Amino acid sequence: QTTGLYCSFLEDRFAQEGDRVLEEAVSFLLELVLRPVTRDGVFLPEYVEGEKNNLIATIESEMNDKRSYAAAQLRRKMCQGDSFALSRLGTVQQVRAITPAGLHAKYRQLLSTAPVDVFYVGSAQPQEVAQLLRPLAQGRGSVLPRPSQSPFLPQTPPQTVREPMDVTQGKLCMGFVTDIVTGSSLHPAMQILCALYGGASPISKLFVQVREKQSLCYDIGAGYYGTKGILMVSAGVETRNLDRTRREVLRQLELCQKGDITRQELDAAKESYFSSLRALPDSPGSLEGYFGTALLSGGEMDVQAYRESLERVTLEQVVQAAKSLKLHTTYCLEGEEE
Repeated sequence: QTTGLYCSFLEDRFAQEGDRVLEEAVSFLLELVLRPVTRDGVFLPEYVEGEKNNLIATIESEMNDKRSYAAAQLRRKMCQGDSFALSRLGTVQQVRAITPAGLHAKYRQLLSTAPVDVFYVGSAQPQEVAQLLRPLAQGRGSVLPRPSQSPFLPQTPPQTVREPMDVTQGKLCMGFVTDIVTGSSLHPAMQILCALYGGASPISKLFVQVREKQSLCYDIGAGYYGTKGILMVSAGVETRNLDRTRREVLRQLELCQKGDITRQELDAAKESYFSSLRALPDSPGSLEGYFGTALLSGGEMDVQAYRESLERVTLEQVVQAAKSLKLHTTYCLEGEEE
């Protein structure tokens, strides 16, 4: 898990003459990080209680988003005993147990030992920004190594978890595992496979076959988590169609494994990535997101090199990636039948 602060501000060259917006913004961030408000050596109890209430409200609101809830339940069931199963927000019980003293002790520990990465998007020289941020490096202890990620291996046979709930629309989430992770030679091929199998492309197999042609679901898509070697399929489905949809999801994967992929599907999957890469310079947040993800996951930092690795992906490599996927867990959120 990561935590941090984000600040967006006006470029100095567009500010009024003499204004030093970058310097003031960095000074403000450093004050938040290094000199937070305390009383008797700990965080203010009233501040802590207020933020605890806000966080609890956020956690409880996740139940209202059934798609996110179902995906979280799949991760919990699929990855028991692994950090990937944990919610980034924690649980209500964990939040209620937080004390001002305990939170401040954790803050001091992070400040002293956690790896720190700084991303700046702007026109200032790197040396200038580094000089302004120098206080971050002062007084640090022995920085801990970054936690390593390893593929989550499947269990046999695959498990199915069903949870009844008073909902009007059921949810189907299916988790597949693979030994292809970020840094693997077939990682670009797995990304292309995910896009043509269940990505945002309007000609992805799950969208065309499961949603459009067979009308088995309201929505459907797939996502690939390269750091853990997990591909997840999520769909909004009427409860009576859950099992039919599950079978069709598996059938479409089987077709990919047999090489039943058209040139149009392959090209559209690649173009979906190329389009996103072309749009990167349009948004500082997108640039930070790309490089932040690449740094933390060990991915390709050079955008052009990353694009070329995707462009070189062949049909045979996509088929090989598809064959590596094994169903691990199916989670069904079931509503009452009419």
